Amino acid sequence: MTDDYGWELLKRGILEAKTGRKDVALRYLDRAAYMSHDRGALAEAWFWISQLIDDKIEKRKALENCLAHDLQHTRARRALAILDGKLKADEIVDPDHLPLPPQGLQTVDAQRFVCPKCGGRMTFSPDGQSLTCEYCSRNQKFAVQPGAADEKDFIIAMATARGHGKPLNQQVFHCEGCGSEFILSPNQISTTCVYCGSSYVVHWESEERLLAPDGIIPHAFDQQRATKFLIEWVEKHAIRPEKKVDLPRGVYLPLWTFDVGGVVDYVGEKVDDSEIQFGYKYQKTVRVNETYPVHVNDLPIPAARKLSGVFQRLISTFEFRAIKPYEAGYLANWPAEVYDIPMAEASLDARVQTLAKYKRDLPLLIDPVKLLSISSANMAVESFRLTLLPVWMTELPFDGREHLVLINGMNGTVKSNLPEKESSGLMEWLGDLIEG
Repeated sequence: MTDDYGWELLKRGILEAKTGRKDVALRYLDRAAYMSHDRGALAEAWFWISQLIDDKIEKRKALENCLAHDLQHTRARRALAILDGKLKADEIVDPDHLPLPPQGLQTVDAQRFVCPKCGGRMTFSPDGQSLTCEYCSRNQKFAVQPGAADEKDFIIAMATARGHGKPLNQQVFHCEGCGSEFILSPNQISTTCVYCGSSYVVHWESEERLLAPDGIIPHAFDQQRATKFLIEWVEKHAIRPEKKVDLPRGVYLPLWTFDVGGVVDYVGEKVDDSEIQFGYKYQKTVRVNETYPVHVNDLPIPAARKLSGVFQRLISTFEFRAIKPYEAGYLANWPAEVYDIPMAEASLDARVQTLAKYKRDLPLLIDPVKLLSISSANMAVESFRLTLLPVWMTELPFDGREHLVLINGMNGTVKSNLPEKESSGLMEWLGDLIEG
C-alpha cells in the first residue's frame, strides 16, 4: 500500500472520531498506524488513538509512539504533560485569544526576611550561601539546592497564559513587620519596607501571569569591590566624567535562554559527474532537497527592554555553568527586575537568531552543495530557562550625556556604550569616587 492510502485511512479515522463513532475510528486509525510508512501520518494516527483510549497506561503508550515518530508533536507533548500532572487542563489557553490581564491593584504573596535573633533586616551575603543581619551581624545559612537549575518544557509553558504574559499591574502586599500596605511596581520582585526595614521577595508563582525564575547566579562581591572594578575600567580607558558619579547599584537582571532543535530544510544545487558518455564524465547540475540537524544550547535573549543594549554586551561574560537553582533568599535586600519581554515573544527572537546562524554556517557545512534556500518550518524551541544575573550599574556623565555602565556581578567585567577618549584630571575624580 502507498503512503497516500495511509493518509486516507488516517483522514477517515479522524472524521469518525470527530463524529463520535469511537470504535470505527479506532479501526481506521489502527490500520493507518500499521500500514503507513510516512512518519507524519504515523504520528497523527497514534495521537488520535491516544485521544480515544481511556486506560492511562495504553494512552501513555500511544502518546509515546506518537512522539517516537515526531518528537516535536505539540499536542502529544501537551497531552503527555497533562497525563504526568505537569500541566493542568484548565490552565491551557488559546494563544490567539489570550485572557485579558486583571485591572487595578493585585494582591501578591511575599516572603519576609528578618533576623530570628533581633528582628533586624537580613541581607544576602555575597558568599553564595548565607543571610546576614545588618544589626547584630548574625549569619544564617539557607538551604541551597544541589545541582544545576532545571530547564522548562517550552510546549507546556506555551500552553498556559504564563508563557505569553508580562507584568502589567501594580502589586500590593501587606508588611508583616509594621502592618503597612505597600504598592510594588510591576517591574519589581523584591523590596524593603520604608517604615520597618523588612526585606521582602514576592512569590512569582502566586502571580498567574508570570513564570518564576529557574536559576540565579548570586552576587559575588559587594559595592566597594564593584567600585574598584569601575575605577580600574575608567582608568584603563582614560575617561574623565563631567560631574560626580553615583556609586554602582546592585541589581539582578532577567535573561531567557533557549534550547533549539529539530532540523532546517534546505534546497541546493550540486554538480553530478557520475554519468559517463562516450568514455567521458558528463556533468550536470542537480537539485538537492535535504535537511540538516539543529542543535543550539542556551541561546541568551535579554528579558527586559530597558537595559537590553548594554546588557547584551555583558551577557557573554557570564559563566552559565555557575547558575544555581533559584531561591528567594538570594534576593533578600537586593532589587531584581521582572521580565517585560514575554517568553513567547523572546522565543521568536531565538528562532530568528538560530535561523540566521544556520544561513551563515550551512554553506560550509554542506559543501560542495550550493545553498539556494532554507526553511525553519521543522526547527523547534525545545526548552527554556529564566535566569537572574547579578549586575552592578551606574551612569557616567560624559560627552554631554549619561552613559550606562554595567558591571558583571560574578567576575567584575565592565561593559558600556561609552566611547574611549583621552582625558586629564582622572585621578582627582577617582579620589572623589573612592571617598564617596
